[in-house]
Amino acid sequence: MAAGVRTTCPGAGRRASHLTRTAVLWLLASLFPVVRPQVVLVNDTISGFIGTNVVLHCSFTNPQPSVKITQVTWQKATNGSKTNVAIFNPTMGTSILPPYVDRVAFRNPSFRDGTIELSRLELDDEGVYICEFATFPSGNRESQLNLTVLAKPTNSMESGPSPIIATPGVARKIVVATCTSANGKPASTITWETTLKGEPEYEEIKNGNGTTTVISRYRLVPSREAHRQTLTCAINYQLDRFTKTTTLNVHYEPEVSIEGFDGNWYLKRSDVKLTCKSDANPPATSFRWRMINGTIPENVEIQNTTLFFKGPVTYSLAGTYECEVANAIGTRSWLVEVNVTEFPFIPTPTGQQDTTTVPAIPMAIIGGVVGGVVLVLVVAVVLFVVLRRRHHTFKGDYNTKKHIYGNGYSKAGVPQHPPMSQSLQYPEDSDDEKKLGQLTSSYEEEDEGGRKLGPKYDDESKRPYLTMDEGDTQEYTDDRTLSFQYDPEQIDMVDNMVSQNDGSFISKKEWYV
Repeated sequence: MAAGVRTTCPGAGRRASHLTRTAVLWLLASLFPVVRPQVVLVNDTISGFIGTNVVLHCSFTNPQPSVKITQVTWQKATNGSKTNVAIFNPTMGTSILPPYVDRVAFRNPSFRDGTIELSRLELDDEGVYICEFATFPSGNRESQLNLTVLAKPTNSMESGPSPIIATPGVARKIVVATCTSANGKPASTITWETTLKGEPEYEEIKNGNGTTTVISRYRLVPSREAHRQTLTCAINYQLDRFTKTTTLNVHYEPEVSIEGFDGNWYLKRSDVKLTCKSDANPPATSFRWRMINGTIPENVEIQNTTLFFKGPVTYSLAGTYECEVANAIGTRSWLVEVNVTEFPFIPTPTGQQDTTTVPAIPMAIIGGVVGGVVLVLVVAVVLFVVLRRRHHTFKGDYNTKKHIYGNGYSKAGVPQHPPMSQSLQYPEDSDDEKKLGQLTSSYEEEDEGGRKLGPKYDDESKRPYLTMDEGDTQEYTDDRTLSFQYDPEQIDMVDNMVSQNDGSFISKKEWYV
């Protein structure tokens, strides 16, 4: 390496500096021992109820032999200023200042302990307290704590007016109970436990001494349903719970009903009666029976709230009966319509029934239902037959109809066949061989005696389908009946034909297609 040239290693200076600081700190620690701080320890917060005692802890930690404690002082901070409460001086002893005289005392006064006890707490005792240690030559050391004074409330419940009057037709809500939690600190909470359909209202009153009074009133509309219902007030304060229950006494007008008529009063039935039932508070004072648009039958005996019908039931018992009941609050009545039948109603057994009451169904209604069902079935059968016959009506060509005509005299007493037209008309699209030949002769054939036998045809093929053989003889009997000889083919054709409403015939084969 050339002379006069210096080289440096990066980071070497930093490492040297770190080692130097470490050595210095070690040297100082060995020469001067660690001095722990001197602290005044107190409770952060403390609370107590009015009239009880509380202990305010205060201690001085890590006193040094060279430090001398000259005095311990308790103070109360009020509106930014400090007021002495108690003083301990190792030389002069203890001193308690008004208004804490006879209520504050040091428990074990020493250079390390400045704890005091405050007796018979008052609301004015609440505030910030300071514990101060005066030392020489270090100066004063202090800490502060918060004292909270609690006040247990006075709880009570008062019932509303008794009795509570349910005025008919009036739906005004009234106070039926009041719950109060007075002079509590902090304030209480009030709840109501009931099945009544009312509503509570709340009021809070701030007292001058820092306490609070809570009042809750429960309102409802008096009614028969509210009678004998319970109402419970629950007051919750801190961990305490206060409850009180009252039972409502509601006066209301009578609720009336009539029992005894079961809908089955029939002739000659015996031992029937009607009883007037009343639910009233106070109890009913009078019952009055009467019959609407009539008078109560003579064979009826009235005993208190019951009508006893002596003897067998007759039609004279039928009518509308009314029972009127009154008490100090009002008057109410009830009606029952009594019907008398000739025969008793006996319900049809339906096997085992459940416990639910099912009203009896009159036999007339049952018969009407059954008759209606039968009528529906009959109509359905008739419609089926009609539709069935329509389904089997003729579906072939009506041009194939065969017209069968007679040409003789009918038997006496039997209507003759209408006279055959000399010119028969057929549809143009009919087969030629099926058309009747036109009558071309303008005269009638006569026998030897001069009697007319019928029209004479020039062409035998144009005779009607049913004709009398020309070679056959005609003989007349006494009853004026003309005998005919028919062709066997024509007789067979008639047997296989079906008569139609218009006088024509069609074959059975085409009828049943």
